[in-house]
Amino acid sequence: MLQIQNLTITHKKDLRELIKDFSLCLNPGDRAALIGEEGNGKSTLLKLIYDERLTDGYAEYTGTIAKKGMRLGYLPQELREEEKEQSVYDFCQGRPGFLESSPRELARTAGKMGLDPGLFYSDQKMGSLSGGEKVKVQLACILLGEPDVLLLDEPSNDLDLPTLDFLEKLILESPVPVLYISHDEVLLEHTANLIIHLELVRRKTVPRVTVQRSGYRDYVERRLSGLHRQEQQAANERREYAKQQERFRQIQQKVEHGLRSVSRQDPHSGYLMKKKMRSVKAQERRFRKEAESFTEMPDTEDAMFVKFGEQMKMPDGKRVLDYEEPELTAGGHVLSRNIRLEVRGPERVCIIGKNGVGKSTLLREVAKRLLERPDLHTGYMPQNYEDLLDPAAAPVDFLVVSGDKKERSRISTYLGSMKYTAEEMERPIRELSGGQKAKLLLLKMSLQKCDVMILDEPTRNFSPLSAPVIREVLKDFPGAIISVSHDRKYIREVCTAVYELDETGLHRREP
Repeated sequence: MLQIQNLTITHKKDLRELIKDFSLCLNPGDRAALIGEEGNGKSTLLKLIYDERLTDGYAEYTGTIAKKGMRLGYLPQELREEEKEQSVYDFCQGRPGFLESSPRELARTAGKMGLDPGLFYSDQKMGSLSGGEKVKVQLACILLGEPDVLLLDEPSNDLDLPTLDFLEKLILESPVPVLYISHDEVLLEHTANLIIHLELVRRKTVPRVTVQRSGYRDYVERRLSGLHRQEQQAANERREYAKQQERFRQIQQKVEHGLRSVSRQDPHSGYLMKKKMRSVKAQERRFRKEAESFTEMPDTEDAMFVKFGEQMKMPDGKRVLDYEEPELTAGGHVLSRNIRLEVRGPERVCIIGKNGVGKSTLLREVAKRLLERPDLHTGYMPQNYEDLLDPAAAPVDFLVVSGDKKERSRISTYLGSMKYTAEEMERPIRELSGGQKAKLLLLKMSLQKCDVMILDEPTRNFSPLSAPVIREVLKDFPGAIISVSHDRKYIREVCTAVYELDETGLHRREP
């Protein structure tokens, strides 16, 4: 049993509270999903539970986390730099349970993950694996260690569709409690039975935690229904108050007029009017007292806002891409052959396929060609954001072109619409969450008026509450999109063409 009592987490740099007075008891059978907008402390909470030293550089806490003697299995959102430089074998042998596992156990675990068992003994660097392969290797090592609690930070990131099915089954059938962060709404809908919603309201200054034992869809529906009822009640109370105030003002005006009109020769009438004025003032105080107990208007953390303008509209039938490649290679290995991809007009193309088959490699090659085209304005979101982002730069600096004061002010306004605080706008990019980095790349494309977007897993780091906004924006994008994704809702709702990449090339599939 993992117990958390009165936990408060504070960001050291700006002394902003991320989580306040949070308590939780995690029991076997609990499949607890941590949800919330980007930068709200979800990953920080998991790190703190696993090993407080992981948060020493930027956060401090009060409260207690009771985990003595427990084996915690932790999947981080990103590998550390030193881990990326390790060979797969060196990485695995440093994990609890790996060296004690028999070849049969290793083969069985690898099979569940869709991995070649030989990968565990590979000299290949962890950093050179595909995003999905990194997650699979880490998950395999965690399971071999037989943990008492699973702490999973974005386990569905970059996983291919068959492995997503395995992950769902793993969470559903886990004999130990699972506390996980996910932006995959389908995974949440299929697995969660406990929702922990972290919010930062009042312009990200006040933390709020909601814990509800229910499924994800039920939680969202109840939340929206409750917010609607609260908003209706609050609006009705204020409307009725406004009517009372208007009636009160009319009475007050009559009494004041009466006082002014009373003759000095009629002291009795003056006395009555003053008495009536005291009654009016008492009534005013009573109204103000009642107003203090009004139902509050809902204060929620809204999803981000981003928009692409009509000026980027692409003519129907315009040839965006005519790509042919006899061999797709990476690291001297042939990944696929006879690749052919044609994109015309405002198509929204998605490429799917197993982990390690070369989807991101293919997308990089496509990006190289399209970024050179003078007749197109192409934007690119790579799988590894740091390929384009300077970790030491601030978000404002990444977006400015001329650097003048007026431009910086305009960009600050845009960043504010995407839920950046003033401090986050000037903070080094390395300190931002994955979702905040993804927002930067999308905003850059918007400011550059791109008519072609090349997106590697565009929705993977956005919260499940922001993801519907992102999908709607991309669905309405008037240009062309060429993407890689395993997000089932993105594929179904956004894409007009889906291709599966395998060793023999690209093959058209139904969206």
